[in-house]
Amino acid sequence: MTSLMRAEIGEQPDALRRTIDALLPRTPDIGALARETRQVLFIARGSSDNAAVYGRYLVESHAGRLATLAAPSIATTYRRRLDLSGVLAVAISQSGKTEEIVETLDWARDCGARTVAVTNGAGSPLAEAAEVALITEAGDEIAVPATKTYTTQLAALSVLGLGLGADVAVDDLRRVPDEVARMIAETEASPALPAIVEELAKVPGAVVSGRGIAFGTALELALKIKEACYLHAMGLSYADLLHGPIAVVDEQTPALLVAADSGPTLPGTIALARRVESAGARAFGVGGGDGLAQACSAALPGPGLPEWVAPLGLIVPGQILVENLARRLGVDPDVPRGLNKVTQTD
Repeated sequence: MTSLMRAEIGEQPDALRRTIDALLPRTPDIGALARETRQVLFIARGSSDNAAVYGRYLVESHAGRLATLAAPSIATTYRRRLDLSGVLAVAISQSGKTEEIVETLDWARDCGARTVAVTNGAGSPLAEAAEVALITEAGDEIAVPATKTYTTQLAALSVLGLGLGADVAVDDLRRVPDEVARMIAETEASPALPAIVEELAKVPGAVVSGRGIAFGTALELALKIKEACYLHAMGLSYADLLHGPIAVVDEQTPALLVAADSGPTLPGTIALARRVESAGARAFGVGGGDGLAQACSAALPGPGLPEWVAPLGLIVPGQILVENLARRLGVDPDVPRGLNKVTQTD
């Protein structure tokens, strides 16, 4: 039986195309705010926070602006006022209804920041609170694990990067929907998919690692494994993994390694795969081209996209892997226990 999660994974090419077409004309609005700011503060939780990690690396590596992730509790719990003059606050929420995120964006504005919202909720409190609202066109998402709302957030953040002057080609972004459609078909036809599912079904958990622009993808894949499959999954930068936690990688704890097919972090990811395999553990790749595939026990194909937009496609094989693994474990991926579509925190 096809899950809602799988159906919504399949809707991503159209959702991405609609979102990119709708938001690219908003780059002048972002550019106007950019002229009055010098750094970016991302405000998010959950999958949206993982999208924010992508946004941070994109803004710093290609737009040359300092970017940081907010601690919403400074606004909502400690209620500490900060000087945010010269800051562009970007709040990300799929529904636009998470009260903590709305309150933190209001706080940022009151502290002197200019404000942008990224949300799938047109007319939501978050959209209404921001000076510029980048409304994604994912449509209704019913399954609890975010799929198309996550990738369309990444598309919106790509547009944000363009508006902030990123030194990238807009045509790379326009290629994303067709590349995601190709990847869905290629991943499901890959003999590596059932092989990796069977291996992960035998173990209590895994380490998921990437670095740089792919780091947010590693965090998001780890989150999906935890919430939809009930397995322990640790999302780490491979730099942090090498500083001690690699000790947990063994025969019962494989490593899932994610990387774009090009870029400065790919050689390190390949070296990590070889180290994991030489230690008697298993490394499974997502993306990374032939180099990563050859260093791993098995690997799923990644998108043929430049590194800066690769995460929009790189998470898709991971989503398919998680959906298949959940069903293999007898778990309904659409309704993970203890979770709701909109999470409220204090």
